[in-house]
Amino acid sequence: MKHLLAFSAGVDSTALFFMLLEEGVEFDIAIVDYGIREQSKDEVAYAKELASQYNKKVFVKEVQLDSSNFEASARKVRYDFFEELIKLHGYTTLITAHQLNDQLEWFLMQLSKGAGLKELIGLHKITKRDGYEIHRPILDYTKDELLKYLHQRDIKYFVDSSNIDTKYKRNYFRSKFANELISEFSNGIKKSFEYLRADLKVIYDEEKIEEYRLQELVLFRYDGDFNMALRIIDNELKKRKIILSSLQKKEILKQKEIIIKNLFSITLQDNLIWICPKNDMILDKKFKELCRVNKIPKNTRAYLKYLGVNNETILSIGNGTLFKHTSKCIKN
Repeated sequence: MKHLLAFSAGVDSTALFFMLLEEGVEFDIAIVDYGIREQSKDEVAYAKELASQYNKKVFVKEVQLDSSNFEASARKVRYDFFEELIKLHGYTTLITAHQLNDQLEWFLMQLSKGAGLKELIGLHKITKRDGYEIHRPILDYTKDELLKYLHQRDIKYFVDSSNIDTKYKRNYFRSKFANELISEFSNGIKKSFEYLRADLKVIYDEEKIEEYRLQELVLFRYDGDFNMALRIIDNELKKRKIILSSLQKKEILKQKEIIIKNLFSITLQDNLIWICPKNDMILDKKFKELCRVNKIPKNTRAYLKYLGVNNETILSIGNGTLFKHTSKCIKN
């Protein structure tokens, strides 16, 4: 396995860097310089210094971002960069330095917006992505524990001044609530997240969802519960880098057949969920009739035509035989 560490030179990723060294894990590092702080050049220099000292490859991306919605833009740039490296160099694992404080901050932010169990938990020790996995090995460590680790070993690290700017929502929740709660109740919070992750795993292991994929078309057969349908759709679109708003989720349940962001078609029909790219290919009458007879949703037909599927495939979709031997669990 080839591992890539998301590095920033801050407390968390620096501690994780040296923990991985102690465990004998082979890895390389990647760092993004957003160019908004003078110190960022020193952080990149430190990343290169560590890479040279410990014989690691280091990948650096420099980018200038618009200040509007900086957090979301920065995250997209960061993960696009990581995925580019993963594909280019064959890494199988992206290691990130998310820790317990991050987990609680996320939980509180989602709680304030009105979220379900899956959204509240958010971070998991292992998350599967297309072609790789994200590992978060220090998710049960507090920030103070990581600081103690660094100080005991006299290891250099940087403090990002933007992390205390409360104009960013995460920093607001960190300074107002999360830090104090972690300071006083870290053991109980740690156990609670362990229990919640275990409960979530049980829920998803018990929900047997049949799945069929044909290139970018995915078809799910489920038990008809609309809450489950939204979880399935939300999970699938996140893989395609689409985050659904609460309004979009309501519209999906209301309309049952909808185009999201002019990119993807979503259809709820009987106990089936259809998700595929939007396509405007012109259909001939014969193909339209074949799809109609076999209950293929209108917004899905053009994509099937684009794929050049044969009549047998459309018939198997219509009569449900394509689901044989494809039953699986939806995993986090």
